[in-house]
Amino acid sequence: MSKEIQNKQQGCPVSKETQNKQQGCPMSKEIQNKQQGCPMSKEIQNKQQGCPMSKVKQDSGESNVIAPKCPFGYDSQTFKLGPFSCLICQALLFECSRCVPCSHVFCKACISRFNDCPLCGADIEKIEADIDLQSVVDRFIDGHARIKRGAVDTDKKQLVGEKKTVIYGDVSLERGAFLVQQAMRAFRANNVESAKSRLSICAQDIREQLEVAGNTSELCSQLGAVLGMLGDCCRAMGDGSSAVAYFDESVDFLSKVQTNDLEVTHTLSVSLNKIGDFKYYEGDLEAARDYYFRALDVRRNAIKDSSKAPSQVLDVAVSLAKVADVDRNLDAEDTATEGFEKAINLLKSLQINAEENALEQRRLSVLDFLSNQLSKK
Repeated sequence: MSKEIQNKQQGCPVSKETQNKQQGCPMSKEIQNKQQGCPMSKEIQNKQQGCPMSKVKQDSGESNVIAPKCPFGYDSQTFKLGPFSCLICQALLFECSRCVPCSHVFCKACISRFNDCPLCGADIEKIEADIDLQSVVDRFIDGHARIKRGAVDTDKKQLVGEKKTVIYGDVSLERGAFLVQQAMRAFRANNVESAKSRLSICAQDIREQLEVAGNTSELCSQLGAVLGMLGDCCRAMGDGSSAVAYFDESVDFLSKVQTNDLEVTHTLSVSLNKIGDFKYYEGDLEAARDYYFRALDVRRNAIKDSSKAPSQVLDVAVSLAKVADVDRNLDAEDTATEGFEKAINLLKSLQINAEENALEQRRLSVLDFLSNQLSKK
């Protein structure tokens, strides 16, 4: 670390370029004072498509319930960085590690890929575990959104001039959305251990709610989606047996949901296909075909019971191709050819709007693959 930077930054060796981008060192005392202890960057739109916990309660202006707020300003619906965030993966710190000598803190998995501090550029002489800070982060996660209040009798009429009874709402679902948000952020940054840890907490929260409320459609769909993501984490870590176990449990919970929600049926079919992929590469073709066909059945029923969205029709074509590919490997050539032809005809009849360019590119890619498969006959 150069002496010039030390003099300019007075103990916080963050480059000028980084300061402009982040509006100051994320742990600087000046920003902490301004934001009452929770230094957040400018709000960015959350791009977490398909978050299973994304439904957040809306409260009307006349409600006696005040929507709960995290004292640190973390919100499941917005993108914020705070004192407990890793500025590499932008998720909550996991296995906090402090760089020596600059003292900047990151997740262990994130900073281990660097030789120089990504914030200030100082040479990293060694990395030390920050057990005390990690303990604070863990306590924050454990207590986040655990505000419980008794219910208010909204039907009871209040006298004129009587002091209105106000309670703070329970934010258990917001806690789930928050944890999933953090997990997805970590997963995209290849910090898989962090993602798995956050998803495990979320899954445990939902299991506790299931014990009280029973197997409701909402809770089963949420748990099924989270378990599917845990399976993805295990697969990324090379733990195939655990991944299959999570996908199997995901299928079990999602199968209990009686709904026409296309997102739920898509998640169910994806979990079935992922188990089929594991069986396929293990050489168990009969089991792989069974899972692929179950996914195909789910997708066919989805487009039969609802409007035929192009993405759903494309999913059916992909499932037809998977089943046909296994049939060919099982020496059922005629059946395989029939499956490939059905998929091709389905894709050729599919009408996609001009603005859906990504979907059209996917359709053409799958169509090209299927045509090549037929030529191998």
